[in-house]
Amino acid sequence: MTTQHSIPYLSEQELSALDISTEDAICSIETLIANVENKTAWSAPKTVIMPDDGRYMMAALAATDEPSLLAVKTLVLNPHNPERGLPQINGLVTMLDSQSGLPVALLDGNWITAVRTAALSATAAKHMARKDASVIAFVGCGVQAKSHLHAFTELFPIKEVRMFGRGQANIDKLCQDAKKQALPTVICKTAKEAVSSADIVISSVTYSPTLTPFLDANWLKPGSFSAITDLAAPWEKESFAAFNQVVIDDLEQEAVQPNKLASSELITGDLSELVLRKCSGRKCDNDRNAFIFRGLAIGDLALTALAYQKYSLEKS
Repeated sequence: MTTQHSIPYLSEQELSALDISTEDAICSIETLIANVENKTAWSAPKTVIMPDDGRYMMAALAATDEPSLLAVKTLVLNPHNPERGLPQINGLVTMLDSQSGLPVALLDGNWITAVRTAALSATAAKHMARKDASVIAFVGCGVQAKSHLHAFTELFPIKEVRMFGRGQANIDKLCQDAKKQALPTVICKTAKEAVSSADIVISSVTYSPTLTPFLDANWLKPGSFSAITDLAAPWEKESFAAFNQVVIDDLEQEAVQPNKLASSELITGDLSELVLRKCSGRKCDNDRNAFIFRGLAIGDLALTALAYQKYSLEKS
């Protein structure tokens, strides 16, 4: 195959320099969800390979004709990568024209994963969290905590950042990010201490096949919202009955996955139904609500398309 132009690669540095706002990311996600409803966008359930050595390999596919783009994100999580001086997760997004199939661009998958995950959480929070939420707690203080801190401080009047993690370097970095925004931080000795007084809880514990659940939804205060980004692996799933509303990313995708995010009788809907107002987000101020998700291909496409369009505009 030959093309008449070179295929750009958008690195993490170039993508970060685009300065995409959380509001723009939410708008892109919600627009694509509406396009799926109107049959001008499509996504497939993610495909996962989990070898016995602890690796987690994933591919996600989504496409839209408005604009004419298709994105495939592939990534590998390898718990042994730090021994090689590498991040645990590395990935790539390949973008094609959804009509011609010709290549359009390659994008750093790590940036897309971090920013789209926070944007998906923020999209759910827009409908499910209290507008006056001011205390945010992080269980897991790595890349996802950083991206969620950035996203949620744009949306909510955050006044305190609480954190519980097992890596001091990540805790220190998250503290520095919070202090840059003049936000007080509380480093907690236990997960319960971190989450029990929080209005918003972000759970982003790195996946491991040997992880023992240690989080209990009964610890959460009335009125709280939890964004659970880590397959709910660190949570005691029987405690999810404490939530008043549980929304997942995609009911169709969930149906074909062997490791369920939550019991089906507890799930009130998925993100598309939430955005399209086919299911309720927050019914009353005291509800405990949760968004539990494994990753949504439409989210990857939304951020990929937004980044590519903004990059192209700046280069023109």
